[in-house]
Amino acid sequence: MVTRAERNATDPDLGVLSGRLLFAVQRELFATLASRGFDDLKHRHGAVLAYLDPDGVRATELSRLSGQYKQIIGTLIDELAALGYVERRPDPSDRRAKLICPTERGMAQMRAADAIMEDIQRRHADRLGREEYVRFKGMLADITDHQRRQAGTPTED
Repeated sequence: MVTRAERNATDPDLGVLSGRLLFAVQRELFATLASRGFDDLKHRHGAVLAYLDPDGVRATELSRLSGQYKQIIGTLIDELAALGYVERRPDPSDRRAKLICPTERGMAQMRAADAIMEDIQRRHADRLGREEYVRFKGMLADITDHQRRQAGTPTED
């Protein structure tokens, strides 16, 4: 009988592979961010930071895009506001709603994170070949969207 550990070592399933990829990318991203002065961020903050726009975004949209519950996103926004990365501003299109907007520090973090992710992606594209990497990302996006629909999680439009 093959143990789960043995199976995951030789033939990992989609959940194990996607988790390994996520955790490895997060480790590199946040370690590099820390080395660039953003050492107060935690991996969990990525659920907000990955979807933050310079002009701001509503918390409900952050929840939809990240697939996280609104309460979790609210907690993360509170943490990021306390750390000086985001602030809540009135939404000009609906004064009752708030936009989550990056501060100057938040914008600096976004630029740094974008550059780090470009380097990571470039490294993998160089390793696989550009066309193969584009195909891989397209297939991964398709599988991800399909799985999110199956799980009842709204997908990005």
